[in-house]
Amino acid sequence: MYKIKTMNKIAKCGTDLFDKNNFVVEETETPDGILVRSASLHEYDYDKNSNLLAIARAGAGVNNIPLPLCSEKGIVVFNTPGANANAVKELVLCGLFLGSRKVSDAINWAASLKGQGDDVPKLVEKGKSNFAGPEISGKTLGVVGLGAIGAMVATAATHLGMTVYGYDPFISVDSAWHMSRSVLKATDIKEIYEKCDYITYHVPLTNDTRESINKDTISLMKDGVRLLNFSRGELANFDDLATALDTGKVASYVTDFPNEKILSMKNVIAIPHLAASTPESEDNCAVMAVQEISEYIISGNIKNSVNFPAVQSDRSSGSRICVIHKNIPNMLKLISEVPGKFNHNIENMTSKSKGDYAYTIIDLSDFLSDESLSEELYKIDDVIRVRIL
Repeated sequence: MYKIKTMNKIAKCGTDLFDKNNFVVEETETPDGILVRSASLHEYDYDKNSNLLAIARAGAGVNNIPLPLCSEKGIVVFNTPGANANAVKELVLCGLFLGSRKVSDAINWAASLKGQGDDVPKLVEKGKSNFAGPEISGKTLGVVGLGAIGAMVATAATHLGMTVYGYDPFISVDSAWHMSRSVLKATDIKEIYEKCDYITYHVPLTNDTRESINKDTISLMKDGVRLLNFSRGELANFDDLATALDTGKVASYVTDFPNEKILSMKNVIAIPHLAASTPESEDNCAVMAVQEISEYIISGNIKNSVNFPAVQSDRSSGSRICVIHKNIPNMLKLISEVPGKFNHNIENMTSKSKGDYAYTIIDLSDFLSDESLSEELYKIDDVIRVRIL
């Protein structure tokens, strides 16, 4: 029986999908799998739990999980791309209006009129001009990152009467198929900066994207540009952003990631990380996370892993050998020679790599009766984890 630990509240519609003949969800110090949303796993003691096979993040971002360490230990980390895309898309569209019309400032000001009695209507008419802002119809939106969320935002914005430019050098075929033909392709991100009245970011936080909103990139943008960041707060250099907001170069900044610096800036709309906070999104993420971790633990198939390659293979009739190893020359030859040493025939073999790591599935035509073959595989340098299913 495989033990699953939940580090946050995971929707019951997801955890109910675990096969009760194979899994038990319980509070344990040695789980085989972990389901997590926002809880940090950087402090988890991985050395004390050699059982841990996989972590499934019920959401897209995995900043709360130490990916390099998990890779070194052969722990497969999954996320749930697209499961919360509609929820995020809706809040981004809300952010477009909030960033244009100073709606939140106006609401706060209107609330301050409480106690003025019959003068409230007059004060409203007198003060409303302070919160005027442009319509988004007819304006130009740049979407940086055309994954599940970015593609949906881009398509929706075209229906709101905006001219939309999308930029993503790594756009997937699936995202391209689901995006409106009205979305214009930007061949260079500078085209986004130069042409767009609004820019929304939908990219992961990497060394390349960290602080990509900075004085140099902002200087290429239109005066009075309005920025939306529903990806990760660290995409912005906060000092450069504050200066741009002070001077009016950036008219407004809408973000889902408040911090002390952000909250002290003017013309900022800070939303308390609500993008994926809908019951529908939480259900979708829970279902996908459970399906991913179940499929890997039971069948060895990997889908939507952020640190290992996607490898899926139909199961043959005999034992299945799953090997996580370093992506180096000659490994497949060394691994594939082992079954023959024990007089086992390989019926099917699938292997893929991702960065420094690789994953190989070997299906045998018969069943293994002991652990000798597994022990032999572990003798190969740079084999990280072996599982016999």
